Amino acid sequence: MAKKNDELLKKLLATFRVEADEHLKAMSAGLLACEKLPAGGERAATIEQVFREVHSFKGAARAVNLTHIESFCQSLEDVFAALKGERLAVSPPLLDLLHQAVAALGELLVADADAFPAHTPAVTALIRRLDEALKGTAPAAPAPPAPPVSPPASETRAEPAAGVAANPPHPASATVRVSTAKLDAVMCQAEELLTPRLAADQRARELRETGAMLAEWKKQRARTQPALRLLDRSLERGVAAGGTQGLPNLLEYLETEKLHMKMIEDRLARLTRFAERDRRMLAGMTDGLLNDVKEMQLLPFASLLEIFPRVARELARDQGKETELVIRGGEIEIDRRILEEMKDPLLHLLRNCIDHGIEKPAARERKNKPPRGTVTLAISQTDSGKAEVLVADDGAGIDLAKVKAATIRLGLVSGEEAERLGEQGMLAFVFRSGVSTSPIVTDVSGRGLGLAIVREKIERLGGTIAIDSRPDRGTNFRIVLPLTLATFRGVLVRVGEHLFVIPAISVERVARVAVQDLRTVENRETIALDGRAVSLAWLSDALELPRPRAAEQAPASAPVVVLGAETARVAFRVDEVLGEQEVLVKPLGRQLARVRNVAGACGLGTGQVVPVLNVPDLLKSAVRRAAAPSAPAAEEPATTAKRSILVVEDSITSRSLLKNILEAAGYAVTTAVDGIDAYTALKTAAFDLVVSDVEMPRMDGFGLTTKIRADKQLAELPVVLVTALESREHRERGIDVGANAYIVKSSFDQSNLLEIVQRLI
Repeated sequence: MAKKNDELLKKLLATFRVEADEHLKAMSAGLLACEKLPAGGERAATIEQVFREVHSFKGAARAVNLTHIESFCQSLEDVFAALKGERLAVSPPLLDLLHQAVAALGELLVADADAFPAHTPAVTALIRRLDEALKGTAPAAPAPPAPPVSPPASETRAEPAAGVAANPPHPASATVRVSTAKLDAVMCQAEELLTPRLAADQRARELRETGAMLAEWKKQRARTQPALRLLDRSLERGVAAGGTQGLPNLLEYLETEKLHMKMIEDRLARLTRFAERDRRMLAGMTDGLLNDVKEMQLLPFASLLEIFPRVARELARDQGKETELVIRGGEIEIDRRILEEMKDPLLHLLRNCIDHGIEKPAARERKNKPPRGTVTLAISQTDSGKAEVLVADDGAGIDLAKVKAATIRLGLVSGEEAERLGEQGMLAFVFRSGVSTSPIVTDVSGRGLGLAIVREKIERLGGTIAIDSRPDRGTNFRIVLPLTLATFRGVLVRVGEHLFVIPAISVERVARVAVQDLRTVENRETIALDGRAVSLAWLSDALELPRPRAAEQAPASAPVVVLGAETARVAFRVDEVLGEQEVLVKPLGRQLARVRNVAGACGLGTGQVVPVLNVPDLLKSAVRRAAAPSAPAAEEPATTAKRSILVVEDSITSRSLLKNILEAAGYAVTTAVDGIDAYTALKTAAFDLVVSDVEMPRMDGFGLTTKIRADKQLAELPVVLVTALESREHRERGIDVGANAYIVKSSFDQSNLLEIVQRLI
């Protein structure tokens, strides 16, 4: 009996988690709406709605005997009851407190997969602050915001609500809650059916070809019959009877063979008909099952975007900015697996827009802009079965001069090459690792890694990302994604003895070009398409394969596959285009997680496994190969001397820690106990970088940095501030005095420090 009760309790808790998650989302959305609504009937209705959600949440917790969550909800419910009865006024500090309470409830739900934790000190403090607010005491200064609430990863709904704020109930008969692990298993099995379907296509094709061969052989044999008859009559007239005994036997065998051939031909025709029928049935069943399972995997974009308004609000408040997040097209449905992979890239772009793009209210007013900035996240579906995601802001735009300086500093281009590149050419470098326009490295931005990771994730999903930016008008990130994963249409090509599959979504066209029409422009082969010159590259060269001998004989014409992604467009020369077919992509495994130019592998109907090519990588490889003769990469000079770093820290423990970390990484380290001691050392010896604390006697880190920037001999020396001061005002002061990086000790990480030091020197 006890075992049955335990199993029942587990099921009830799982159901409670899903229901509680719906209540939390509605409560969070209601609080965000209250911030924007003026006092009146609409705000009162929203407070009433949130009040009901809290009450329902409390009742659900009581049903599964979670008394600590029930008591937390009771305190929250009392506050909303006072707001509803107008005994308590809506104020920004109170709304901050309520947001923290909702976030804390979410933490209680996701803290443990098997058991709900009891009240933590933070939750107890929140309950006390709620009670104080209810008594009329102004809420204390808000604690650091809790992390966003994420839905439990183990479960999903087959038909989630389409909107962020609304959660309409569904009839029990219309929805089913299924474990995502089970759903993924069914999806994998449905996708695997593509392999026998392709094999059935291949067998049916082979049977048709065999039947055609038999028919051709039958025709050739029939043409020999008159000659054999004529030979038989000639022999009967002119040769002795004994010399022709074998020929009648041969003719009799041929007649018998004709009968056997007819029987084989009939059986082969019957097998071909059956194979064709089975192929059609299997294709229909596979397509139907696969489409149905794909539909089960589709979720509206809104299910991913529910936490975005709160993230935007907290980040903007932390930076002293006013931001409104506008979301459109949340009803567009896309593969759940793509949504899961896109959460982090979209969150990074959102932070990028607020941190780098949106200006502070005073700066916006000086530019005749409204003080509140706008970040737009719009999703739409294109005619070609792809989803387009636009992340845009109306902020300051990207400073191309800073991008240019960063690319030159990193050695990605020379000064002359940077001058020749247009705006789009320079903007493309923001996706390169290490390129950042931030004046200082913080825990939010400045390392130049985020956009590079964003592009890599998007390309791994088979998508593309493009950027457009205008000074003081804002920046647009445009992402194109497939609606589903795993299966897609691919173009099968041959290069020498090797077969490759190119995703059809990136193939603009397939054509044959005459060799005599090839032209050379700026030392690159080109062809004319639609009146425009398009670069021509050998696919074998891009893949670093030897060119086949047949290609060196310069045939009259050659097949090309024109590929396009973002603004790039290249025609790749191949030996043969074998056709287009649906393929099932398989990953290469953890050992080969990132192989250049290869996105995965797939099996053909013949059983042969062929690589699936990565189009963005191919385009980069083609450009790199074309540019290599004229612009060879310079070899990095070997350096034997250690880089010298000055560590400034008044605490002997912290000073020793920093010194040991940097010396273990191969740097020569000198220490100083405060700013005056450090400045004296800087005037008597040469250093490549300064790592300094902020709070120190005699001269603090801000004063030291100011003095370094004012000294003509030291003005370019990189400075990293490592401090316990983590407020926005202190970070901004670090930027103002000219620090290159600002690391907070509460989130100090050894690898983070070494990464920043390596990038700065």
